[in-house]
Amino acid sequence: MYRIGIDVGGTFTDLSMISEDGEVSFYKTPSTPHDPSEAIITGMAEMLQEQHVSPSQVSHIGHGTTVATNLIIERKGATVGLITTRGFRDILEIGRQVRPHLYDYNVQKPEVLVPRELRMEVTERVDSDGRVLHALDEEQVRQAARELAEKNVSAITICFLHAYKNPDHERRAKALVLEIIPDAYISLSSDVLPEFREYERLSTTVLNTTIGPKMSRYLDRFLARATELGIANEPRTVHSNGGLMSMESVRNYPVRTCLSGPAAGVVGAAIIGAAIGHPDLVTFDVGGTSTDVSLIRKGRAVFTSHRNVAGYPVKTPMVDIHVIGAGGGSIAWRDDAGALKVGPHSAGAVPGPVAYGRGGQEPTITDAEVTLQRLNPHTLLRGKMPVFAAEAREAIRQQVAEPLSLSIEEAAEGILRIATANMSRAIRSVSTEKGYNLNQFALFAYGGAGPLHAVEVAEECGIPVVIVPEEPGTMCARGVLLADISFDFVKSDISVASAESWGQVMASFAGLEGQAHEWLDTEHIDVTQRVLRLSIDARYEGQNFEIQVPFPEGTHPTYGYFLEQFQKIHHREYGYQLPTRKIQIINLRLQAVGRVVKVSLSERKVSAELADAYLDSRQVYINQEHGWVDAKVYDRSLMPAGVVLEGPAILEEMSSTTLIGVGHKAEIDAYGNLIIRLGANRHD
Repeated sequence: MYRIGIDVGGTFTDLSMISEDGEVSFYKTPSTPHDPSEAIITGMAEMLQEQHVSPSQVSHIGHGTTVATNLIIERKGATVGLITTRGFRDILEIGRQVRPHLYDYNVQKPEVLVPRELRMEVTERVDSDGRVLHALDEEQVRQAARELAEKNVSAITICFLHAYKNPDHERRAKALVLEIIPDAYISLSSDVLPEFREYERLSTTVLNTTIGPKMSRYLDRFLARATELGIANEPRTVHSNGGLMSMESVRNYPVRTCLSGPAAGVVGAAIIGAAIGHPDLVTFDVGGTSTDVSLIRKGRAVFTSHRNVAGYPVKTPMVDIHVIGAGGGSIAWRDDAGALKVGPHSAGAVPGPVAYGRGGQEPTITDAEVTLQRLNPHTLLRGKMPVFAAEAREAIRQQVAEPLSLSIEEAAEGILRIATANMSRAIRSVSTEKGYNLNQFALFAYGGAGPLHAVEVAEECGIPVVIVPEEPGTMCARGVLLADISFDFVKSDISVASAESWGQVMASFAGLEGQAHEWLDTEHIDVTQRVLRLSIDARYEGQNFEIQVPFPEGTHPTYGYFLEQFQKIHHREYGYQLPTRKIQIINLRLQAVGRVVKVSLSERKVSAELADAYLDSRQVYINQEHGWVDAKVYDRSLMPAGVVLEGPAILEEMSSTTLIGVGHKAEIDAYGNLIIRLGANRHD
């Protein structure tokens, strides 16, 4: 039997397939933004045919998707109505009263997702302890539903004050709305995000409602096409914490998939890194439209519970990934002052870079790589995709080099240096700015363009080792195959931590554990494959925001352990600790994990020698210091393990190209990973 992992990106849809004996195959196909499921099924059908595998032999499909994120970014979600506590309809508009950029009045807040005329108030009130102060006025709820129905609104958010403590009013309101609008898509804040902080809870729930209807239709198309192909098993979807969810869970909580694909890549990187003796990693995923970076410490990804998506607060457990608009398709342009900029807007899949010959007219990072011949100037994807190098070079000449009085090489290098600076800044934001020393980490580079930039970014950041996995362009799809089934539960329980109250804290966790096991039952997870991970959001009394204190897998920590870990983590992130200050517990978190049986990493079997992998040599422009150099080009799939290769050199494979700089050394390890050790050019 075979397992398939899929990652839907902005430019390409990547697929990985692994057999029971550990044999892995990879495939890429252009994405179809109008309907992502179309590219998924096309790619699966072609890959199965190429590998002579019957659809009936596929036992598992997992996929990462950008559908939720794109719906938010492009404002193409459903029209949403809101029913909320009287007096609180304008929370969405008021927010935190923080400007996106304090001194730039051209930068505006994003458009409010629910127009004021669709925000309905009803009488009800629960206090912060969950006590009912005013009963729910049921007739007002019915009237609100009737008004929304008259305005053809069938996607509705219900968010009442302090519903995280007592959800009864929200649940009753949902039943009443369904009496009026039976086919309504309804999100309750007490289901989506049972945490305090009204604005973030409301924003997250509204986003869930906005993307829910279209996400459901996308999943229906995906499932129907997979069934037509002959695949019997229902696909699962990666969500933002790196785990897999069933289709039903995704329909109910689509907002949890905002970092679906990138999270899968981080999970895969953590597992591979730990297996080869590199548990501390900075993941560096460069695709066609963006660069995603994250930190892995001691074999586990760093998590967060809050981020903005297209300017809207989303509060849900997720891998802490920093995303910037710098990918292969990022466009080089000049601002009003004539300065060269790169991104964040991208040529995407259509029309794409000039070098792809699909109608793109503006020079991109990919065009700069082709012009400097770091990328194959003739074909990509093992000859399946022609490259139009002359057109790429001409676009850079006309739009960048001549206006800035530069040579073509200087212009192309300038584009790449700006991209490197942007990528390095993103890496520092998840590492040095949070108290981590990059000298102690390896850069794990993947995505179609990650390995091309990895060495220069590592030099810029002072990272001594670069790791490039096999077929890095499909790493996120491969990560899907390494992901477990998981779901996060949370309970706001604001109290001062003490030895005396610790027993009550553990009792509250017992309630979350009961919810977790009920959910794992619905996912049909065997008891022996269940793991519970506990953590606490806490802060010093008087602080506004908290840090997360994780506990060892499957354990119930003592108060002393919590106290020690809180002080340690706070000191690392903020540079100080206050041992005499009281600590306030804010949220209790539990991640329920259902272990998925995975094929172990198998050693690579290549009997060739280095000479067998040699393809040819070509002139490659490294930088202003070295200029054009003669670089040997190798087929990475034929590279033998253990042989040391010294740069400059180019390693080509189906999904990506790796540049090894002058003076750097590289070798393939037993599992097919490329390990590059930076030489004298490294900046400490």
